[in-house]
Amino acid sequence: MTMLMKYEIKKKKKEAMRKLLSERKEWVIKTSAMVKEQKTILKAIKGHLENQSATVPEISEAAGIPSDKVLWYLATLKKYGNIIEGEKNNGYFRYVLAEAEVEKTAE
Repeated sequence: MTMLMKYEIKKKKKEAMRKLLSERKEWVIKTSAMVKEQKTILKAIKGHLENQSATVPEISEAAGIPSDKVLWYLATLKKYGNIIEGEKNNGYFRYVLAEAEVEKTAE
């Protein structure tokens, strides 16, 4: 394969990627916004749990996030071992960051 052929192939691939990106631009923008929102919510939740344990309503109030969303994120964080369910307080579990997460946020 000659250098010219390699260049042409590379050029065609770039053009195909540009076309694909332009066709899916709206989808890419929506997805990027969703990922950014998720990171913000996770940062707020983990930030609140950094120095104290808290219940869903406490986290919701402190972070300004609806409690149903907080519960969903806490369930996910618990599933992946990022938080630990503590004792119950007025019918709600208190959540605390797992030790590995405490070390990550300290860095």
